[in-house]
Amino acid sequence: MNSEDYFSSLGDELDEAVRIAKKARGRGYDPSYGVEIDVAKDLADRVESLIGLAGLSERIRTLGEKMSREEVAFKIGEELSEEFHSEGGIEIAVRTAVAILTEGVVAAPIDGISGIKIERNDDGTNYLRIYYAGPIRSAGGSAQALSVLVADYIRRKVGINRYIPREEEIKRCLEEISLYKRIAHLQHTPSPEDVETIIRNCPVCIDGEPTEEEEVSSNRDIGRIKDNRIRGGMVLVISEGVSLKAPKIKKYVEKLNLDGWNG
Repeated sequence: MNSEDYFSSLGDELDEAVRIAKKARGRGYDPSYGVEIDVAKDLADRVESLIGLAGLSERIRTLGEKMSREEVAFKIGEELSEEFHSEGGIEIAVRTAVAILTEGVVAAPIDGISGIKIERNDDGTNYLRIYYAGPIRSAGGSAQALSVLVADYIRRKVGINRYIPREEEIKRCLEEISLYKRIAHLQHTPSPEDVETIIRNCPVCIDGEPTEEEEVSSNRDIGRIKDNRIRGGMVLVISEGVSLKAPKIKKYVEKLNLDGWNG
């Protein structure tokens, strides 16, 4: 059997397995009447299945013929944010871009980003706050870093101002990264100076859901941070993403001609 016949037989056997599974589920003995796992032939199908937007796969394939995967992620993110033009639309756009960057095979786009909010700076302008969760680690450092960059790219397209951090928020992040290193593994631990540079200059707010039982001792009850527990997703994205993968961010910052990332 040659390779073409082999893969064709795999497809036929898969179709038969799905047919049997649908028939079995149709008897009503399971919580769901349908088969939950969609059959995906390529990255485009996987992303569409993961995000749940009909027609998305065809657009990804079209762009993929003339762009790199990273460029497709930025372009799709831009198009979706312009189509929906809302807080929820921005969230869909960022999740979709991260799904493309991670090839639709990890939980990071859904479980690693717990939410995206538009909030207000102290000067009255709006900014973008991304809440990361522990599963963002499965995306890998490059996708973590690029998820922040793509969020910045999208917020510029929809006219949202950059994040202006408060001094107490910078101190809080410094304390959390130091504490997280003691209780969990970090592939890379940036210096306090690097952490401060990242937070002061990152145009979007890198936040996170509380993931650890340990709480900070000094920088507690901060107004725009809703919990005193350590935010693992924030720590990972700053340390193993933005800090560790700074050269990759620089590459795309220069390619997209984005200001504000050269602090």
